[in-house]
Amino acid sequence: MQKYMYLIGVRIDNVTIEEAFEKIRNFLSDGRQHQIVTVNPEFIVRAQKDDEFKRILNEANLVIPDGMGIIWASRILREPLKERVAGVDLIKKFKVQSSRPPRKRERCGQAKFKVFLLGGRNGVAEKLAAQWSDVVGFSEDTDNALVSINQCQPDILLVALGAPKQEKWISENLKKIPSVKLAIGVGGAFDMMAGKVKRAPKLIQEMGMEWLWRLILQPWRAGRIFNAVIIFTFLILREKIKASR
Repeated sequence: MQKYMYLIGVRIDNVTIEEAFEKIRNFLSDGRQHQIVTVNPEFIVRAQKDDEFKRILNEANLVIPDGMGIIWASRILREPLKERVAGVDLIKKFKVQSSRPPRKRERCGQAKFKVFLLGGRNGVAEKLAAQWSDVVGFSEDTDNALVSINQCQPDILLVALGAPKQEKWISENLKKIPSVKLAIGVGGAFDMMAGKVKRAPKLIQEMGMEWLWRLILQPWRAGRIFNAVIIFTFLILREKIKASR
């Protein structure tokens, strides 16, 4: 099976959540720095008019398909990806594994890694930090973030500034924070993990209707949802027609 596909010029790795998690564990032990991006339909739309953003996505060490729209598009274009890997699920999985007692972590090949939270609003990073013992620091803004991160010496940096700001910030600054071995743009994951925003029920997620759930709860996101649903669908259908000629 193919290791990755290009969806309208954006590389997406063909991984399950377990395979992505295994890659993360390898990244944390190989001594190098890595950027992970979680691509959803909105990313694809934005990348069509933002060359810098597209370059960052394609140069990332791991590009996971975060969104049922991505999975459906891969099937329409006959390059089916294995499954959706939601960024928030990946982070939750790591949180559960890393928070196990030392003996259980050892059996799973897990070390104790330090985490820094950057971004979020209205105290959500602080709330999440209080729930996660591996978090060694947090900052809501980027003004003095590099100083704070270097003081805390984390292994993992989770950045919740929204796309494309978070991906561009990581790309520009990762080398300035040498302790960080893994940096991930996580969008609204802090809100969901801290319990501030309720995630769509599992059935709605599986139906690919999370966008409708978000529209109901957060109507101010209508413009972004339009891009993710309408514009993205148009681009995929146009790509399908081009491929069939």
